[in-house]
Amino acid sequence: MLALVSRDKIQLPAGAVVRLPATWEEYQALSQQRGDGAIPRIKYRPGEVLLMSPMPQHGRDASLIADIIKVLLDHGGQEYDAFTPVTMDLPEESGIEPDYCFYIDHWEAVSGKRRIDWSLDPPPDLVLEIDVTSYSDVNDYLPYRVPECWFFKQDVLTIYQLQNGAYQPGARSRYFPDLDLQAVVARSLEVAYGRNTSAAIRDLRQRLG
Repeated sequence: MLALVSRDKIQLPAGAVVRLPATWEEYQALSQQRGDGAIPRIKYRPGEVLLMSPMPQHGRDASLIADIIKVLLDHGGQEYDAFTPVTMDLPEESGIEPDYCFYIDHWEAVSGKRRIDWSLDPPPDLVLEIDVTSYSDVNDYLPYRVPECWFFKQDVLTIYQLQNGAYQPGARSRYFPDLDLQAVVARSLEVAYGRNTSAAIRDLRQRLG
């Protein structure tokens, strides 16, 4: 399958990333053309759009790591809200679609809302991105000032914390400071790919006690 982006049709082979010059209005038109579907993913940066068609590995890893986050939050008795798919946008400045976003400290601020105003409401406390095709960039979240970003690339989990206006990479989360999250994710992926996702989540719950 060849990549095709036109006024009438968007068609990308799995794993393809396409970068095009575009205005904010053209980005909005592409988003409307896609409709309610989640494919392709569309990102806007000033003067350009990026389109990406996820590979099956992308969706599986995103679902598993999001489930890991939920299990850890539940185990700690923390309340939260989780969203996917979701489009975060700031007119003329940014449009981005994280794989998952979590409201933890600020869940009450968005509780029951059908729409979030990204210029007024607080940003997600944590976003998750699976980067299989080098489509993702943590700095895309700077306009929203997301406090914590999890990026999973080439089987490595990197956790970025927003500090003094810039993202600093590390391996610890403010929400699970005592856990070796790289080891937790690696073990769950091993079980998931050896058997299935449900087995990985059962295994995690058993190890947490």
